[in-house]
Amino acid sequence: MKPIPNDEDRLWEQHFFREEPDADFTLEVMRKLEGVSMESAEHGDPFTKKASKSHWMRRTGIAAAAVVILVGAAWFAFDHTAKSTQSTVNAVNNPPLPNIPVPEELKYSYFADDYKRLKPLGLVVNPNINIEDQGYTLKIENVLVDRSQIVMTLQQNAPDGSMINPVYPDLGRVHITDEKGNSIASLSSPGDQTLYSSKYQRFVYQLQDEIPDKVVVRGELSHLKIPSYYNSEKEEFVESSATVDWSFQFNIDMTKAKSLAVEAPMNNTYTTPEGLKLDMTQLVRTPNGTRLDMNISLDDKLRAKVGEDWADDMDLMYHLEIPETSEYRIFNESRPDARQPKFRFRDLSGLSDGGPLKLSVTWDPAFVTVDAKKIHFVLDGYTIPVREEKSVEVNLDKRRKDTNFYTFVEFEQLGDQILFYDFNYEHLWESNDSPKGGGYSLVLKGSGTFRNAFNGDRWVAVDPEGKEYPVEVVGYPDQPNNNGEYVEDDLKLIIRGFYKENGTKFTLKRTVVNREYRDVKWEVDLPSYTSLPWQK
Repeated sequence: MKPIPNDEDRLWEQHFFREEPDADFTLEVMRKLEGVSMESAEHGDPFTKKASKSHWMRRTGIAAAAVVILVGAAWFAFDHTAKSTQSTVNAVNNPPLPNIPVPEELKYSYFADDYKRLKPLGLVVNPNINIEDQGYTLKIENVLVDRSQIVMTLQQNAPDGSMINPVYPDLGRVHITDEKGNSIASLSSPGDQTLYSSKYQRFVYQLQDEIPDKVVVRGELSHLKIPSYYNSEKEEFVESSATVDWSFQFNIDMTKAKSLAVEAPMNNTYTTPEGLKLDMTQLVRTPNGTRLDMNISLDDKLRAKVGEDWADDMDLMYHLEIPETSEYRIFNESRPDARQPKFRFRDLSGLSDGGPLKLSVTWDPAFVTVDAKKIHFVLDGYTIPVREEKSVEVNLDKRRKDTNFYTFVEFEQLGDQILFYDFNYEHLWESNDSPKGGGYSLVLKGSGTFRNAFNGDRWVAVDPEGKEYPVEVVGYPDQPNNNGEYVEDDLKLIIRGFYKENGTKFTLKRTVVNREYRDVKWEVDLPSYTSLPWQK
């Protein structure tokens, strides 16, 4: 095993890599970069919100290097620890995809590559669902199928041709079952949540361990209320009170998808010093990605520190090493701009009975070579919301008015440092955290440096009479600095419903911290294989 990149390499990796080009472009750039010596880097998830590039350029001072890499080599990681005369490029070692036309609903995302992989293998199903009721239409075509997932895209249109979305995945009215009606798949979370022009809705279902040869897809969409919608061409809202019947059903033959997969049971277990137990149970390889299944549970000591919904926000930080292709892939889950798995699935059904969180991650072949013989998994850490209350007294009258950067509130907790130097009252639209009707709310402005995960914290403000006000945190921090800390120069805390008549003094409490733990030491070689059925 060659040395893994150091901390500096990880920062380069997280900064530079953003998207994946097609395979022909990859190979051409690799040829032109032979002999070029560069730092190790990788790309982040192309579907997450981008951090401010100006902050990053100012802090790192490597704008010139960024131009060089982004123009010619932003798609690859370079291992400067290699001792050969030429640089080792850890590009994905996959054959070029076939040059075939891609349906409109799959063109503008990585599902276009999925289509090109699966179509020649006979793993794209067209149920030809085209339902019209009172001029409202529902279309379903080109369902992507493998042993691991079923991906279905819905196109929904109003009579005037406008795109509407009355059917959402979380409505629970679309089911994947066996012939007896037993559920054999659950709604997963795709990395690509942004659909082209809001024209389509995408459903991704993860199949269970045991699946039948015949799968039934059923949409219970009778008495479906069509909401008011926006006509983008006319630039106006159209009122609607229609109720339609878009019910549908079709079957999928899973025999070929099952035959073109390799499943390997696993029994690798590790418990962190804080008491988080991670148990790998299965690795599934399909022509469209590699899926790792895990069970995660907490011992009594750690369980006492977290809330009931800990499994919703718990994330793993890990990287994969593939020595045969020099690939090094970091997956940091909730960290800003981090790469995400292609699909993520959390099964919380067993938690109420004391069972584990069942977590599955599927890696895209564009990031992790699907036919790699050896994949080395290294756990780097994890984040989990921990009850850790700390408070600070705030007096708005202490703010100086002759400068914008006089700190009148300082807050430190578990290595996080937050400074507030200004405030105002803003009229805010109603949100999930605001009182009914919205109104004016106090907004604290400042900056913060976070050693723990930025997202997932919970705050509350309490006035002298004991009344509590919900607090919303707003900010998009850059990538971690050289100390692994998130830096947010434009941090806002919105104290919903707190206005001038509520006074100038209150207590600001942080009640839950999304703690980041790095004190882990666990590495696992994932199961290999003797042959891959789709390559025969």
